[in-house]
Amino acid sequence: MRREKSTYVIQAVAHALDVIEQFGSDREELGVTDLSKRLKLHKNNVFRLLATLEARGYVEQNKATENYRLGVRCLQLAQRFAAQMGLLRQAESVLAELARSLRETAVLAVHRSAGMIPLAAVEGTQPVRVVLQIGAPMPIHCTALGKAHLAFFGGEDLPQRIPPELPAQTSRTITDPQRFLAEIEATARRGFAAEMGEFVEDVHAVAVPVRDYTGAVVACLGLSGPAHRLPPEAIESTFGRAVMRAGEELSRRLGHQP
Repeated sequence: MRREKSTYVIQAVAHALDVIEQFGSDREELGVTDLSKRLKLHKNNVFRLLATLEARGYVEQNKATENYRLGVRCLQLAQRFAAQMGLLRQAESVLAELARSLRETAVLAVHRSAGMIPLAAVEGTQPVRVVLQIGAPMPIHCTALGKAHLAFFGGEDLPQRIPPELPAQTSRTITDPQRFLAEIEATARRGFAAEMGEFVEDVHAVAVPVRDYTGAVVACLGLSGPAHRLPPEAIESTFGRAVMRAGEELSRRLGHQP
């Protein structure tokens, strides 16, 4: 018998969220005593919760009053949530058009610690097509989506961002770090990432970055299909450039100006 999720609640985490939720339009700042009374918790427990939240940037202390207020990390989370919801809405028609025009499966994914997470996909119209599981992590080192993220995320620390281990998923997976670094650098020069049976045998893919109004990479847009329909020469001449145009269109919708 499946247990209710409420039985798995961690009390300390719940208390920390309770603290954050006490800050509202009526009280921008609250002290330890105020929070202790509101939450019916001992002052020492409230102080420890505030210290933890302050260390992570979710609250900050007004040194003049010694009261606390919401920190910038809360704003960053709100902006991330808003951007992600806007991203999905704007991506719907772009994914649909890409899948319709090329007849292969189009996907939008974001990078998380677990890998590349597909947020939305539109399957191709071919009888045999690639089917992706929304929300299921995909490796960053052997997928076009992951390569696109690594190549275009930005920064000078690319060698440090390469995964320390590159486990083989198929016989075509690149497992040598130096060769993989060269592949990512070539991807950045070319403008799109390619996957040639490195994650799933006989499946090829192409992917590009999606940028927001700040120029930051917020997602990756990809296209996947059977290897015989996406051979390397077709990816170079047709599919790669088509996906690049779709990525540029979605980026434009998010306010990006090259």
